[in-house]
Amino acid sequence: MTQNIRILAGSLLLGAATITALPAIAQVAGDGTAVLDEIIVTAQKRTQNLQEVPASIAVVSASALENRPGTNIEGLQTLIPSLNFRKGGTSLDSSLFLRGVGTINFAIAAESSVAFVLDGVVLARAGEAFGDLYDVERIEVLRGPQGTLFGKNASAGVVSLVTKRPGKEFGGTVELTAAEGSEYKGKVAVDLPLSETVRARLTGFTGTYDGNITNLYTADPAAKKPKVNGYDRKGVRGVVEWDASEALKWTFIADYRKSDDDSLAEVIGTSPTAGANQAALLSLLSGVDLNGDKTRQVRHNQTSLSEEEGWGFSAQADYTVGDHTITSITAWREWDIFGQRDGDWLDRTAAYVGNAFAQLHDYGPQDNRTFSQELRVASPSGQTLEYVAGAYFSNSKGDRTFTRDTTVCTASTLAIDATGVRPCLSGASTYVSGTSSATFGSKSESVAGFAQGTLRLTDQLSAIAGLRLTHDKLEAYHNRIPSRAPIDLPGIRRDLSGWVDKANKDNLSGKAGLSYQATDQVSTYATYSRGYKGPAFNVFFNQAASQRNLIKAETVDAYEVGVKSELFGRRALVNIAGFWSKYDNFQANNFDTLNSVVITRLTNAGEVSTKGIEVDSQIRVTEDFSLTGGLAYTDAQIDKFRDATGVLSSARKGEPLPLAPKWKLSVGGEYTITSDSLPVDFHLNGTYAYTSGQTSDLGNNPLLHIHSYDLVNVGFAISDKEDRYRLSLFVNNLFDQSFPIQIAPGGPGGSLRYVIPREADRYAGVSLRVKFGE
Repeated sequence: MTQNIRILAGSLLLGAATITALPAIAQVAGDGTAVLDEIIVTAQKRTQNLQEVPASIAVVSASALENRPGTNIEGLQTLIPSLNFRKGGTSLDSSLFLRGVGTINFAIAAESSVAFVLDGVVLARAGEAFGDLYDVERIEVLRGPQGTLFGKNASAGVVSLVTKRPGKEFGGTVELTAAEGSEYKGKVAVDLPLSETVRARLTGFTGTYDGNITNLYTADPAAKKPKVNGYDRKGVRGVVEWDASEALKWTFIADYRKSDDDSLAEVIGTSPTAGANQAALLSLLSGVDLNGDKTRQVRHNQTSLSEEEGWGFSAQADYTVGDHTITSITAWREWDIFGQRDGDWLDRTAAYVGNAFAQLHDYGPQDNRTFSQELRVASPSGQTLEYVAGAYFSNSKGDRTFTRDTTVCTASTLAIDATGVRPCLSGASTYVSGTSSATFGSKSESVAGFAQGTLRLTDQLSAIAGLRLTHDKLEAYHNRIPSRAPIDLPGIRRDLSGWVDKANKDNLSGKAGLSYQATDQVSTYATYSRGYKGPAFNVFFNQAASQRNLIKAETVDAYEVGVKSELFGRRALVNIAGFWSKYDNFQANNFDTLNSVVITRLTNAGEVSTKGIEVDSQIRVTEDFSLTGGLAYTDAQIDKFRDATGVLSSARKGEPLPLAPKWKLSVGGEYTITSDSLPVDFHLNGTYAYTSGQTSDLGNNPLLHIHSYDLVNVGFAISDKEDRYRLSLFVNNLFDQSFPIQIAPGGPGGSLRYVIPREADRYAGVSLRVKFGE
């Protein structure tokens, strides 16, 4: 299908809509007609009906996730068209994009543009949450800058995850999932009422997966070729609620998780470019099908690893004083990562003479510690003036040690072989090796005061206003142990470093707007928001003294208009939002080359803008049949770009931003077949998602263009009448459409590197869910 046909089909089916979630079990109106449930959110730090919030928000419910086994944060981009995910070598290098805006970030002294909030706690690094989704009550995606209520790292939006709370009766759930590729997952959740005032919920999960890429290298030629890009993950979460009095409620949450992933193994998808070394490099890539995003083999003699261990604790107190609620959230989080990768993408150590065949192996740990405290007061709902006001403090520290081992063959007594290049072997060749290490890190401190309120001017018209004053302190350091190699080697420096850089920044963010309740079923709004992302330093392994300049704070002016409606007696929901945002001092990474190795540098790229339309809709056709779907049009582009001399120019005006497809479409449905004469029910569900073409980098290199692709996922389940037992069969990517989610330069001989996700291949699975107790 062409792009226009896809868009038209989605529009005809659901009136052009952006998916929010498969709706929960329908409520029944007084006349017996099935209607949609209310969708409750806490997007404005108070409990509200989604339709009452004058902002573009997508919500993924627990039932939507339960009916799609295997969904993780990465998979959310097929449920929410305006959301995109960039997968990096580790979670540190991965990032979220909203409305075409995000930060491809590798610097330890920089933050993302999309904040991730876990049970009310803003994570200092969004990558901490990029694992499997388990025990989720709902996920709220707030599109556009959210600086007033969420602070400095929400210039493009917020993803807020709310986990399930303890039930008042003993009960729980056991879930087991198995899928092709030796993927196995298990989860157990138990509600434990400890007394009339104390309730607990414990959840444990585990998961393993072999991977979707074959590593053709093995030390034992007779051994089976191993799979890579897999994982081994486990974790626990505990929640305790204590009703200390009628006025005071405590919520304590603790979690721990550990993962050992052999990823991210980027495949070499294109042939090395023509030149004297092409034939030799092709011989070293023997067996690898150099077929773009259809490539599924690598040759690595060092396994790419991403080992993570993280834990956190939060204590939330909600105290009622009169009609007001005072909330305090105190949190501590730690997150440690060890990363390792094969940086030359070849499995022979300096097989030929010359830098083009150098071996590069990278590895090292990063440790992160964050303390945060939020204190706020919320007025009662339903008043002429509703408001939330408070103060926020966070202190975050990250330290990283990065080491690169490089080996080059500089001479050989062996004769030139059929490739036209002189090969190297131990005993007949001269090798030069060098190791360079750098220890670097950052400390950041943020203090803020904020307030946002809604004043009812008439029964239908309300005014919205909010302000946030933020003071940021940032400190970065860098110490390098230089390479002891006698010559310059690819990818490493031989100079020393030892410096500390500091920055302070004050910022005033805000929001203003109007909302109008046209009828009981239709409301409209128009808002202006000022967003902000704090200053940064481009601190990375090979940093030189000349690259110590401050990356200025990123700011955004955003305008949004929207209509929210419940139609046909609350059997249909349609929300439409139009937006335009302009970013100044946009923080972005650009590809660069250092000692023959492609690297990235964080810069203030210039001015960019994004505009578009989002539509959210749900339809309850019958009590047993529901449809959801969505359409997002996003035009994210460069307005002015800062050239190598630092001068802003309009020469690149109109070039698209990376990972910002113009069109994303998603439609889904769920149908239950039930009969009083049958002891069981049957459930059918399916989703269709379309993503238009996009670019992988800010340079708009046509070689790094990601083609458009479609994904169709289907499922069939059988359950008892009470849904206490459910057996599900599912097939993801039914038509086996291959696609990359990232393409980068810098492979051997100028070849391209492709990131191939799990979802780029068809796979089937089975899941069993058993509920026990009450």
